Amino acid sequence: MALADTLEAAWYGKGTAPWWTVPLSWLYGGVVRLRRRLYRRGWLRSVQLPVPVLVVGNITVGGTGKTPLTIALAEALRARGFRPGVVSRGYGGTEQGPALLDERPDPARFGDEPCLIRAAGTPVAVGRDRPAASRLLVEAGCDVVIADDGLQHYRLRRDTEICVIDGDRGFGNGRLLPAGPLREPLARLADVGFRVRNGGLATDGEVPMQLEGGQVRRLADGEVLPMEAFRGRRVHAVAGIGHPARFFESLRAHGIEVIPHPFPDHHAYAAADLDFGDGLPLLMTEKDAVKCAGFALPQAWAVPVRAGLPAAFFDAVAAQLKQAAQGLA
Repeated sequence: MALADTLEAAWYGKGTAPWWTVPLSWLYGGVVRLRRRLYRRGWLRSVQLPVPVLVVGNITVGGTGKTPLTIALAEALRARGFRPGVVSRGYGGTEQGPALLDERPDPARFGDEPCLIRAAGTPVAVGRDRPAASRLLVEAGCDVVIADDGLQHYRLRRDTEICVIDGDRGFGNGRLLPAGPLREPLARLADVGFRVRNGGLATDGEVPMQLEGGQVRRLADGEVLPMEAFRGRRVHAVAGIGHPARFFESLRAHGIEVIPHPFPDHHAYAAADLDFGDGLPLLMTEKDAVKCAGFALPQAWAVPVRAGLPAAFFDAVAAQLKQAAQGLA
């Protein structure tokens, strides 16, 4: 078993972490607390934009559903009169930035998640210097910046934060990296404006979120079918996301017989990765599909999902951003 698999198993109660992870976890925690203190006291400077900033992130490693939530937030804010844009580091891409994505961005250059968000109709900028990338959005006419996966990126000053929680795995053993899955201590949750639980049962103070699907789209020609068309059929399922098992289980819930093929998050696919040699249908996440559309695979289908959340949540976020905008005027 690879070290990453050993650690993940230990984080979520299926094994024991190596002894050396404990002192490294203490060291990591000290660095995290020191860095946050330096920003709070102004010894490290945060950059204030002329528009409100909404951060979407998590305090655990791996996928929690941030990208579907970011897309849903952008759509909801547009419906409420805002002009949102999304800033991202562009993980998995080669672009150092700052750069704005065009209408047909290259995932190899910009990363899979920014391309997926851009395809949903929202302006996106990427770059290692997120304040500089955010300024490109402001210059392009955006009046709100949504920072995708920016909870620990304190250099960009924010007006409100949303922490997305994996409803299935939660916070694991509650330890900091590498002894556990936490990027920051659980006490960090007290500082965020909203806690969104993706799946599972939301507790007091949490906003419930469900990933909703029901259709598939063929990569070759865009044909759309209901998910039920694959009920009872055997398929290859591909997921290069933070928590592939969630995708596989969602397909099984529709009565589909899954042959799972998990890949690392942000995996750079080659056509050979998807050549399973038997002609069975191939279902993949939209995040994977943006990188595989050029492979001319007639049996490949993307499985789109949307984040379903209460309208009152979007109203509350919009109200906070409106108040922040008034303070910046």
